Amino acid sequence: MILLLTLLSVLCGEPGSCLEEDGGFTFNGDIRQFAVTSNTLYVATKERLYQLSHDLSLINNLTQRGILKTGNQQDDVQFYRVSETAEWNATFSINVLLPFTKNDSLISCGVTDDDCGHCEILDLKNISNLLYREHFQVGPLKNSSRSVSFLVDVKKKTQTDAYILTAIQQNKEQPENNKCGINQQTINLHDTDNKQGGGIFSLTDGASGTPGIKSNGDVEFVDGFQISSTIYLFSNVLSARTNRVRLIWLEGEKNKTDTLKSLWGATLSVSNGERSRLVASSVIPGEQPVLWSGVFSIDGGDTDTELMVFDISPDNNRNADRDPDFYTSVPSEVRVTPKILKPKAVLFRHSYMTSVLAVRKRGWMVFFIGTGDGQLIKLSVDRNYHAGCPTVLYRTSDDRKVFPKLHLDPVDQKHVYVPFRNQVKRVRVSNCSTYTNLQQCWSAQDPYCVWCGSKRSCTFEDDCTDSDWLSIPDESQHKMISHRVEKDTNGQISIKVRTHLTVGEEVSSRFACQFVASSGSICASNNPPPQFPQCTCILSDRTLPADGLYVTVKFRLGTSPLSERLRLNDCSSISGAPSFELCQQCIKAGCGWNKNSCSWANQGNTDDKVCKELEPGKKSGPEISSITPNVVSFYGSNHAVLSGQNLGYVTRVRIQTHAECTPKESPTWDNAGVSLMFHIPSIDIKGVVRVCVILEDGSCHGDANITYRSSPSCGNITPSSSWMSGKRKLTLTGSHLEVAEGVVHNHTKQDVKLPRKSSYQIKYGDKTVSLSNPAPHRVSAILLSLLIPGVLAVLLAIYLWRKSRSDRNGF
Repeated sequence: MILLLTLLSVLCGEPGSCLEEDGGFTFNGDIRQFAVTSNTLYVATKERLYQLSHDLSLINNLTQRGILKTGNQQDDVQFYRVSETAEWNATFSINVLLPFTKNDSLISCGVTDDDCGHCEILDLKNISNLLYREHFQVGPLKNSSRSVSFLVDVKKKTQTDAYILTAIQQNKEQPENNKCGINQQTINLHDTDNKQGGGIFSLTDGASGTPGIKSNGDVEFVDGFQISSTIYLFSNVLSARTNRVRLIWLEGEKNKTDTLKSLWGATLSVSNGERSRLVASSVIPGEQPVLWSGVFSIDGGDTDTELMVFDISPDNNRNADRDPDFYTSVPSEVRVTPKILKPKAVLFRHSYMTSVLAVRKRGWMVFFIGTGDGQLIKLSVDRNYHAGCPTVLYRTSDDRKVFPKLHLDPVDQKHVYVPFRNQVKRVRVSNCSTYTNLQQCWSAQDPYCVWCGSKRSCTFEDDCTDSDWLSIPDESQHKMISHRVEKDTNGQISIKVRTHLTVGEEVSSRFACQFVASSGSICASNNPPPQFPQCTCILSDRTLPADGLYVTVKFRLGTSPLSERLRLNDCSSISGAPSFELCQQCIKAGCGWNKNSCSWANQGNTDDKVCKELEPGKKSGPEISSITPNVVSFYGSNHAVLSGQNLGYVTRVRIQTHAECTPKESPTWDNAGVSLMFHIPSIDIKGVVRVCVILEDGSCHGDANITYRSSPSCGNITPSSSWMSGKRKLTLTGSHLEVAEGVVHNHTKQDVKLPRKSSYQIKYGDKTVSLSNPAPHRVSAILLSLLIPGVLAVLLAIYLWRKSRSDRNGF
């Protein structure tokens, strides 16, 4: 048995942080704030601030340690950063990190060890250059992912001013310590310039005083942004019995006071409104209407999550400052029930979704989704909100949670920054090069990928040096080429063949088709010229052979050869009792279904969805009662047992991850009628999949679930040493050990049998497994490995054999 060892090589700079070869950067401490500009990343941990290039190379980093000095007045306290080796008595913990690109500065605000707010303005290109500091609170004093801060523009008569909008989490049971005297409200606007009247970071608005928005109860903020003059702010309004997901609009006009008083809002309605909670948010780029995507927790926890799309275009019929949850001065006596917004579509259901980033690619929306178990999932959705098969772009070996915010690499637009606890990964948005031919490139249904004719490879569009490329259309399609067989009132039969492609300009201008049959030319002389994406052939013969006519259609699409072999049938000859199977046969032949019979395509419905009306009801057949094991790693499991009733004629077991994904099927053996065995295949995505059993006619019966999890890992082994004779009982502690099937010692190349005594069985609840080790051939370091199907997951435990151990311990 071969041990699979993975060696991680890192290029380290300063102690505790390093750039990794696989496109990641590990920080010295957990990430608190994360911001991106046109070519730079800024990451704040508890004790350091990092400046990275777009490819995650380290440019600069600052210690957040320093000393607090009191000035001439008692309340005049300043934080001064010190060198790495100097004594320090305070840490500046950043809770707000905002690149102010128009001003070439980086605004960082947070709290020092005296529990008072502190802000610094740094040079955006070199964070070592301090431009301004002030002991002033901007944003929350506590580090919280449930508060948001961002820059907004307010249009005035002669100019546009930028302000810092802070929306601070409100928890009545755990209010912030306000001992430093800054009276912040729930939603605030801070100055960014001394010329704005009140001084930098000031909350005041001239003679209007200090405007702000208050809240009636507990509030968690999730996201905020500005489009044109409208400001959008998303929150969860919490109470003992219900949760409400709220959207607040503000109009950035005239001044701070008018901007905050312009508030009006809506409530986002989801399937389980009283318990639903907004987890993550991303606006979808584009013109009107304003589309927005949100990850919602349906049950109020972390497990049951859904990705939805809403139209959040502002409602012009607004009643300003009459919201039931938010107000500027005093709660309005005349409260207006907020408008209810319902989702346009539920795009994706998956467990543990924690973050989302939406981008546009031609006519498609592409969503990058982070999960709580360490996955980055890509979901492509067409303009009709039809989602394709989700793909996993990155997956951790453990269950590290993805940070709530994802960012696209602003330089090449081909990578996504995926932040974890103390690490940022730079992951490619697509793996086009893995598709080796035109059909594979198209079938991936990936709007990032095109088939480049000059290179004869699947690439990004901007990597194809000319316009000789092919890609998917703006709408999801299951076939690259489709055809229709039509008959007009004069009895003339025609074939219309359509390519479902998007092509470069060079390809569309040279588009041509050729229809070839064994008998030679079949098209009449009055054929209409081809016009991308369709060709038409009017048959010279007004009848089709009883057994069909085989035709090959050849397309000229740049330098990429493409052809399709068709069997043309007389649609009226496809007859029989109306059934699902007959309808499917009719549609696949390029005909149309009309009034329970097959007709020509121009006389019936050519959408195969019409056949669902004829789909037979649920028949009695095989039933699934259990699958053992039903929790496996993403590598699958060998020799699984499926139990149930009427299983005698089952030939295969189907694993369906998502409706649009091609299912995986495994053959069965040892079928006893009430139980059978099969191999659970490996898959790319962690989560719950559906299982059914297949009969010889292809029908699938039963309904069961299998949960795919991370591979097992080991954190400790006790005891960590043994004697030469072996047979000492050892305990391994780790995660996901329930999916392990055995243990291997590398020096003996033999399996270690898991003990059968109850006291030494695997204990899933405690995540431990006990075993007895064999005697080694010699004294050496031993590497243990957990057995999982097809792979040996390396345990993170090496222990030494010591000759004298047995005598000293008296065993």
